[in-house]
Amino acid sequence: MKNTFDSKEFFEAIRILEEKGIPAAYMFEKIQAAIISATRNQFGNRDNVVCEIDDQKKTMRVFVRIPVMDESEIEEPAAEWTEEQAHAHGYPDAKIGDVIEHTLNPMSFGRIVAQTAKSVIRQGIREAERELSSQEFKNRHQEVATATVVYVDDKGPDATFDATIQIGRATAHFSRADQLPNDHFQPGNLIKVYVASINEENGTSYANISRRHPGFVKRLFELEVPEIHDGVVEIVSVSREPGSRTKIAVNSTDENVDPVGACIGPRGQRVNNVIDTLAGEKIDIVRFSEKSEDYIAAALAPAQVLSVLLEEDGSRACHVVVPDNQLSLAIGNKGQNVRLAAKLTGWKIDIKSLSSVQESEA
Repeated sequence: MKNTFDSKEFFEAIRILEEKGIPAAYMFEKIQAAIISATRNQFGNRDNVVCEIDDQKKTMRVFVRIPVMDESEIEEPAAEWTEEQAHAHGYPDAKIGDVIEHTLNPMSFGRIVAQTAKSVIRQGIREAERELSSQEFKNRHQEVATATVVYVDDKGPDATFDATIQIGRATAHFSRADQLPNDHFQPGNLIKVYVASINEENGTSYANISRRHPGFVKRLFELEVPEIHDGVVEIVSVSREPGSRTKIAVNSTDENVDPVGACIGPRGQRVNNVIDTLAGEKIDIVRFSEKSEDYIAAALAPAQVLSVLLEEDGSRACHVVVPDNQLSLAIGNKGQNVRLAAKLTGWKIDIKSLSSVQESEA
C-alpha cells in the first residue's frame, strides 16, 4: 500500500465508477462514511473525525477535531490533548480552550483501518449498483426493452437454456419457461423482451422477464402503430397461446380510421414486424364491437359465421352456427381458434355446423 494519498488516482477511480453509472456524490458519501468509521476508534469513538472531499479542486482532507484542555479535565486521552501534547504534535501556539483540526493522511492508516474502509467502500459500490439495477427495471416496468444476451446455459446433459441478459445497466435472469418455443439465443444477440413485473426482496428489485406475456404483444403493436400511440386506435383485448397464435381486438375512436388496417399496416409491414419479433407466431387482428354477436363472430376469424345466439340467463354463453365447410376452421387445430376467441371476448362459445342444426330442428 502507498504511504501517501494519490489524489489523481483516487478521483480517476471515482470518474471511472461514474461512467459505469454510479454517481460520484453517492460514492463520496460512502467513502467519507467509511473513512470516518474506520478512523474514529483511534480518537475515542467520538463524532470528532471529519472527511472533506472537494470534487472541483480534486482534494480530500481527513482531520480530527481535538480540544486542548487542562490535564486534570481530560477524560479521553485519545480525543483530548494537553498544551504539551498539542505542542508536540506540531501546534506550538495551541493553548487551553482551543480546538485543533489535526490533519491525517488517509493512506497512512493502519492495515486494519484501511481494510475496514475498503470493505465499506466496496459495500457502497454494490449498493449503488443494486439501486441502479432496480431503477433500470422500475423505469421499464410493463414495457418492451431491448436486451443483450450475455450467457445461455446450453451445454451439457443438464442444460436448461436459461439465459442471462443485460438491460441497460441491469442484469436479469431469463428462464426458458418465459421464452417462446422457437427462441434460440446466443451470447451477443439483441432481443426484445417484456418486463412483466418487479419483485422486491431485501431492498433489491428483481425483474420477471418474459416473451410469453400477453402484454408483450400489446406493447409491440403500440411501438409499431402510430395510431395506437396517438390514442386513435386502442387495443381492447389480447388472448394468446405463446409461440403459436394470438388474437387481438382493436377499436377506433375515429370513424375515419380502420383499426384493423392500421394495425396491419401498408403491405402488412406493421403486423409482420411484430410476427418477426415473436419468432413467427400467427396473429389475428379483429374489430371490437359493442354488439356482442358481432364481436364474437369477428373473434372466430378466419372462419365465416352464419349466426350467434346469446343465452339470456346471464351466463355469458352463446351458440354459434357456421357453414359445414367452416366448422373445422372455426374450432381450429385442437380447439385453438374457439379457445382463443372465447378468451378474447369473455364468452363461452358453442359451435355447430348448419347441417347439424337443421337435423336437430327436423
